[in-house]
Amino acid sequence: MIGILRRIWLPVVMVLVVAVGTLTVSRLHGIFGSHQHVSDASNADAIVAFNPKRVVYEIFGTAGTTATINYLDAEAQPREVDNASLPWSLRIETTLSSVVANVVAQGDSATLGCRIIVNDVVRDQLLVQAHNAATTCLVKSA
Repeated sequence: MIGILRRIWLPVVMVLVVAVGTLTVSRLHGIFGSHQHVSDASNADAIVAFNPKRVVYEIFGTAGTTATINYLDAEAQPREVDNASLPWSLRIETTLSSVVANVVAQGDSATLGCRIIVNDVVRDQLLVQAHNAATTCLVKSA
């Protein structure tokens, strides 16, 4: 009989410790209210968009110039405009928490510029003078 007790006392103590721990945790969950659930979703407040961002891409150059323009839309998906007459601009408005604004253009004249305006503030601007000028503007977090 003593041999059996020597072999099973440790597993019995472990089972008792696990049982007491489980009981204690379940009681504490009930006391601190971690099992409370919202029963009616119609009572939840509507999420209202705040702090909208207005991003304006501008490409400018000599009158009569055309350019191929690549830019990122509000969801950071690449878009392309072929043979756009300059000056060219595009306005994007979004309520996303952050927007990456990038515009790249190559024209058929010696002067080409780009500008990114975020909420009426010029965040990046570049003017290039070269044969078949190419320009790029980037705002990493608008």
